[in-house]
Amino acid sequence: MHIKNKTGFCNEKNFSDFFLDHSKLLNNYIFYKCGNFELAGDIVQEAFLKFWENCQKVIPGKGKSYLFTIANNLFLNEYSKNKVVLNFRKIPVKNYTNESPEFLMEEKEFSAKLQNALGNLSEAQRIAFLMNRIDGKKYKEIAEILGITVKAVEKRIHNALLNLRKEIDNI
Repeated sequence: MHIKNKTGFCNEKNFSDFFLDHSKLLNNYIFYKCGNFELAGDIVQEAFLKFWENCQKVIPGKGKSYLFTIANNLFLNEYSKNKVVLNFRKIPVKNYTNESPEFLMEEKEFSAKLQNALGNLSEAQRIAFLMNRIDGKKYKEIAEILGITVKAVEKRIHNALLNLRKEIDNI
């Protein structure tokens, strides 16, 4: 989104468009960092509020970077002393199933292994990996969002895959 008029992001329409363009991506980014849907939503809401309060300071063309910096700083403030481990929301189990008990047990074991393996990845690897595999972002897009080179994204995802393969047998 390109802001061309003098009011920049302080114009309600421009801010609304900017919010619609970036809120989902920012929410996913923060969720990958903290593993908590509610906390990610709170951080994103607070980031947009701070963005609005400082809209005069935002240079057109740098809004996305400024927004992600605000959100990342809010996240770091929230978790300055805690190690982040992803805890995925538990999906309620159906009362019926066509799968065998053996299959269900293997599926549950694999899910636990996967969650544990994702939790053991470094934060940088986990974020890049999930942005690529869950959000379907290309390496170039991930590099722009994280402010790193495409080569760094490639290395993070490659190392994440190597670590996941070591921890999860029989893939």
